[in-house]
Amino acid sequence: MARRLLQTNPSIILCRCQQTINKTTAEAIFGHQTHHVLRQQAACMSVWEKDKKSGYGKPIDVPKTKMIKDGVKILGSEMGVWCDEMKEKFTADRNIFDIRHEDYEYVWKFYDQESVADWMLTTDKDNNDGFSQANFTFTKNKTGLFHGHLSQQVPKDGIVKRTGYCNIRSPTKILSFKREDVHDWTPFTHLLMKVRGDGRPYMLTVGMDRFFDISWHDQYHYTLFTRGGPYWQTAKIPFSKFYVTSKGRIQDKQEAIPLEKVKHLGITVGDGNEGPFYLEIDSIAVMRDENHQEQFAYESYEANPAHVNT
Repeated sequence: MARRLLQTNPSIILCRCQQTINKTTAEAIFGHQTHHVLRQQAACMSVWEKDKKSGYGKPIDVPKTKMIKDGVKILGSEMGVWCDEMKEKFTADRNIFDIRHEDYEYVWKFYDQESVADWMLTTDKDNNDGFSQANFTFTKNKTGLFHGHLSQQVPKDGIVKRTGYCNIRSPTKILSFKREDVHDWTPFTHLLMKVRGDGRPYMLTVGMDRFFDISWHDQYHYTLFTRGGPYWQTAKIPFSKFYVTSKGRIQDKQEAIPLEKVKHLGITVGDGNEGPFYLEIDSIAVMRDENHQEQFAYESYEANPAHVNT
């Protein structure tokens, strides 16, 4: 029972067991660094913070007194967020309430300036790879506007040969007490986007949260084709159409996207055409369509694992 609960990967785990688990046993079961173990007669509580790099890197030297003071300051507000999470879990838990045909769920919708500012904006100019410029702003229509100027001018450094890209990426999902989480889109079959574009194609990128560092750069892509003009369009894209890449290279060994470990969504413009661009986004949602029976749109080849997916 304890082992099954410990595999659920929360930041705070309460497990009931017949006898007290000491620190060594807890670390062996968790596979992560255990910071505190509180012994009780019939229960154990373990509070830990996940570190994907297993402790490698420069440690942050923060006095414990400051950590305690900062923790006390946010305790009240974070408890309120945790209560809201529990209310949502008991009123809209997918394990209790079934997701039915044509049900959809908003993932990102731009209600205010803060919801737009949370997105990360990057261009080739930020990385000294080009001269493109972009902005992601909140409009009076309560939408997010991704706009700018795409430049094909190559820097004269003798290194960069091709350039011209701008990108926005969704913020990381944060739970109460500053815990990072992932999006679980398992019950859904489609990505639903209400946009108003300029006729350019935009690359959609779904980032994954995976354990081993060799797979941290795995991403899934598909193209969002927009129509020019003043009219809104609703793009309904099956998840079965997304293909896997690693470090920007399409992999020979393809596999369906694991929807239970979605970390973020990115939108990139880089079609090779210099000039202004704009993409107005009203909402991004996920939808279930039971008429869609396709599991994966691409062939899966049997190949030597030593030669592919590396």
